[in-house]
Amino acid sequence: MMHGGSRVALETARQNPLIHTARLTLRGPRMDDAGAIFDAYAQDPEVTRYLVWTPHRSVAETEAFLRRVEESPDLSSDYHWGITEAGHDTIRGMIALRPRGHKAEVGYVLARRHWGRGYMTEALRAVLEFAFTLPGIYRLWGVCDVENIGSARVMEKAGLSFEGVLRRHTVHPNVAPEPRDVRCYAVTR
Repeated sequence: MMHGGSRVALETARQNPLIHTARLTLRGPRMDDAGAIFDAYAQDPEVTRYLVWTPHRSVAETEAFLRRVEESPDLSSDYHWGITEAGHDTIRGMIALRPRGHKAEVGYVLARRHWGRGYMTEALRAVLEFAFTLPGIYRLWGVCDVENIGSARVMEKAGLSFEGVLRRHTVHPNVAPEPRDVRCYAVTR
């Protein structure tokens, strides 16, 4: 497989499987994570710069997000994981997998103080490996703003290939109110 033999241990835990990698545990987010998520990254304008949502102004906004993830029937087929360091339960970031038909999209965020350690690449590889165990999934893809070089590198290091630029594709409200160009990356089986 594309991950050079990396092993991912899966356990069933609520809607999302618990995923263990060498250094991380990916687990479903809980309402009691709201304070840690808010403090670590949800209110940080640098972390949220290229995301599709604006920085949270309060823990209540983070709680509302967690409620939507937990309760929304529209998200019932989606997977959301909090990224924690092995042996620690505090969320450092999140990663999502959104299956739609034969393909699945990935999205992620990581607290700034954990950038540059390879955590997101490790988490993304594990989620991609999990995604290819889902019946009928043949394509995994993600996009990032054309200026978001860090996210582009994460996807490349995780094994996704650059497919091209999608013009005026995504609104990143922290950069501009109009749709921006994004780089598209994908891997298939």
